[in-house]
Amino acid sequence: MVRGIRGATTVEHNDAAEIREATQELLQMILSENSLCTEDLVSAIFTVTSDLDADFPASSARAIGWQLVPLLCSTEIPVPGALPYCIRVLLHVNTERSQKEIRHIFLRNAVKLRKDLLEGDPEKD
Repeated sequence: MVRGIRGATTVEHNDAAEIREATQELLQMILSENSLCTEDLVSAIFTVTSDLDADFPASSARAIGWQLVPLLCSTEIPVPGALPYCIRVLLHVNTERSQKEIRHIFLRNAVKLRKDLLEGDPEKD
């Protein structure tokens, strides 16, 4: 079965090294928390806020072995007041997990985006 997994993270500056580090941390955590390997990946769509143009998140994915995974980068819709310096991803994966078992990962300042998807959220309990 194909499932979608959401993830997001932020960086402090529009810096290629920071974008690579944050993107790789996010992707590796998504794989780990969902017991996935690269072979399970169907595709990934990345978006970045318009203040990030120093590097492509897809390049970060390729650097950790995602050479055969179809990847796409785009710019996030510039909604006023939206979280700045943000990298988002939507992964499509082959998994036997149910939607309730999927672990969506939001790191750094991106935890503000979807508190409803994070474990241990007091608003959810």
